[in-house]
Formats: sequence, structure tokens, C-alpha cells
Amino acid sequence: MIPFTKMHGIGNDFVLLDGLRHPVEERALPDLARRMCDRRFGIGGDGLILLVAGSSRRFRMRMFNPDGTESEMCGNGIRCFVRFLRQKGHTDEPVVSVETGAGVLTLEETPDGLVRVDMGPARLGRGEIPVLGDPEDRFVEQPVEACGSTFVGTAVSMGNPHLVVFVEDVQAVPLEEWGPALETHDLFPRKTNVHFVQVAARDRLIQRTWERGAGATLACGTGACACTVAA
Repeated sequence: MIPFTKMHGIGNDFVLLDGLRHPVEERALPDLARRMCDRRFGIGGDGLILLVAGSSRRFRMRMFNPDGTESEMCGNGIRCFVRFLRQKGHTDEPVVSVETGAGVLTLEETPDGLVRVDMGPARLGRGEIPVLGDPEDRFVEQPVEACGSTFVGTAVSMGNPHLVVFVEDVQAVPLEEWGPALETHDLFPRKTNVHFVQVAARDRLIQRTWERGAGATLACGTGACACTVAA
């Protein structure tokens, strides 16, 4: 039996495991993620998060998508991860550094109980995202052919890849059709998270997300950062 905790950040939900106290075999992780994240036959979640020991920091977060693939980072997931560390008694420090597949991130719990994370710099170079083409070039407001249509998108890395497409009416987007077509587009060798965004005001964006390896989700922290950069 594997003890678990279920948490969410604004609807982006995760199953969290304490791999320090209850180690999990490496080879078992992809299948475990698929089974635990299954919303009909498992616990259900947008991802499986595993706490393990870091190499340069005390804690490392590993994030697995519902399809069993491992992701570099997850913004809402790492906020849940820090709360999980505290609940399990691993730390009571107000500021915590955590290793991720996207590098070391610093998080702080505020006096009102919120968790703030420094997401680090956005990267726009094709080679850093990655997007096919000259690695030094940027993929900004570029055409992408899919589903018999031409989309205009901007690619951003927040440690994981994102494609941001601005639309007039985000609620009219057929997410289940367009999302996977762009996620698996040949331009993105590691696939990509996809966000359709409507500009509601100068200080307000409405975002719908299709996450790489997870499908439609209610929120995406790194995606919100990518959409802000693209705007």
C-alpha cells in the first residue's frame, strides 16, 4: 500500500507521494502515474508528484503526467509540493529551494497561507523550448498549420514548452480537437502545452489549456506565465 495525498492549485489537481519515507521503484513510476491519475479507476489527477532527495538541494520534485511521461516542471504542482513538505513535517522554513527538471526554484509561504514561487526567466529561443528551426531564432506570432486551419502562435519555455494562441472568443475553441493536434505537431519534438487566450482587458487574460500528457485542465501555472509573456 502506498500512502498518498490529494491536493489542487486552483483546480489543477495532483496525487502526491512521499518518496523519502516510502520509496517507489523507478521502473514502476510511469505505470503508477497512469493508474493513480485515472479519474475512473484510480484516484484521479492532472499529475503524480513524487518527493525525493535532491542532489544540490534537500528536496527534489518529480512530476509525472497522466500518460506516464515525466514533465520538467509544474507551477501549480510545486506550490502543492511545498505545502505537502510542511504537512509531512519535512521542513518549517519560510523559504524553500526545490530541485526540478527545469532547475532550482525558490518558494515562499506568505503570512496569509499562500505559496509564492519565483518561476525564473521565460525563454523564447527555438532551441530552448524546443521548436524545430534555427535554435537562435524566436517563434513569435508564427503560423502553425493544423486541423485544416492556420493558427498564429508564440512559443515560450518556462522550463517546459508552451504554445500560446490568441483568439477572439476562447469559449468557442474546440479544445478537444485543436489541443491535441497542436500538442503533437511536428514542430515540437518534445510535444508542447497549448493555451488558447482571449484578451479581456489590458490587465486580464482568459486562458484555456490543453496540457502535454494530461489533456484539458482547469489551470496551468507555468502556462499562465507563458501567456503573460506572449501577451
